[in-house]
Amino acid sequence: MSQKAERPVLQGQRIKTRKRDEKEKYDPTAFRDAVIAGLEKAEDLEQISKFLDTAGNKLDYRRYGEVLFDILIAGGLLVPGGSISQDGEKPYTTACIFNASEDMDSMREQEQVLNKLVRRYKYLEKMFEDEMKKVLVFIRGFQPIERVKLARMTALWIANSAVPPTVLGVLYNEHLIKDSIALDFLVELFVTLKQEKGVPALITALKKGQMEHRLMDFFPLNKRTDENFNKTFTERGLGDIVKLHKAQASQEYKREMQSVIIDDIKDNKPQKEIIADIKELSVKNSIPEQEVIVIIWTTIMSLGEWNKKEELVADQALRHLKMNNQFFSAFTTTDRSELALILKIQEYCYENMNFMNSFYKIIVLFYKLEIISEDSILKWYREAHSPKGKMHFLEKMRPFVEWLQSAEEESGSEEDE
Repeated sequence: MSQKAERPVLQGQRIKTRKRDEKEKYDPTAFRDAVIAGLEKAEDLEQISKFLDTAGNKLDYRRYGEVLFDILIAGGLLVPGGSISQDGEKPYTTACIFNASEDMDSMREQEQVLNKLVRRYKYLEKMFEDEMKKVLVFIRGFQPIERVKLARMTALWIANSAVPPTVLGVLYNEHLIKDSIALDFLVELFVTLKQEKGVPALITALKKGQMEHRLMDFFPLNKRTDENFNKTFTERGLGDIVKLHKAQASQEYKREMQSVIIDDIKDNKPQKEIIADIKELSVKNSIPEQEVIVIIWTTIMSLGEWNKKEELVADQALRHLKMNNQFFSAFTTTDRSELALILKIQEYCYENMNFMNSFYKIIVLFYKLEIISEDSILKWYREAHSPKGKMHFLEKMRPFVEWLQSAEEESGSEEDE
């Protein structure tokens, strides 16, 4: 069997590399020097903007975008920790955000330089977002006044959609939290955002940044109290954040209460003990009775197994509610709670079509069980009903309401006699 002879290879043979395959050495220092040289020649922001616009045709922004943003924000190459690299004869420029005035008019003018640049070179958008995540991690290494300027500028960028609020998530970092550095930065940012765009924009940014549930986590461990939270934000005119925090906390408490009720019922705990647990939670978390009764209705109805046939649902619901009537009796001690329950029943029956014709029967049942009073039913009928399914429910309730009114009139006549 013949073997294929190997071809001879010349010693010292050179393999020619195509020019397109040659990779240019990564040299951020040279790029920095070129940018700084151009910035130093500019006499105002307009000339800076023009230089950056034309320089993109010569300098490789795609490759050195991070370096470019380092220069425009901090004045030079940022190294881990947040300091400026001192390599080279001219490592730093004053034509940057950190050297600008901190008043808002100057901030807005400075912001336009970067906005124009990113609009001109769209590929810089994602690079700028990544840059901000890096820069925000470095804020411990910046001077206090530099943090203020960066916070205000970041607020402007978020307000004008130059960067998404999600970049703020990197501030949830223990080394930034323990000395309140992250918190101080965020408070300054929130104040600026509110001043620039108003409260709705601030709340929207918090939600888009998925921060509305985590604001307390930006406080140092030894300061994570509602008192500190309220004081910190109220003193800077951010009472709306305090309201949002309270609303979020209230929702958490309500979910906890619902979970406790479900677990207790599934564990066959006596109703009196469950009611005691609910009362304890409502007092502890300041949940008013009219909100507790809505939670109870929602929870009790979620535990029912309903037939798909509408004609059978009403009987199932009435049996289910009779079995759990103690819960409703315990938390309808005021007219306001009774009315809240009626409105919740109306909403539930409207949203669950199989219950549309059960509303009347449920209200009558609760009236007979003395869970809701005649006065609450009449108030609901005359003025306090919800627009959801209004005509249908009022028509169904009309005969019963007329009976209540006639009984009321007869009772009044007897008293007069």
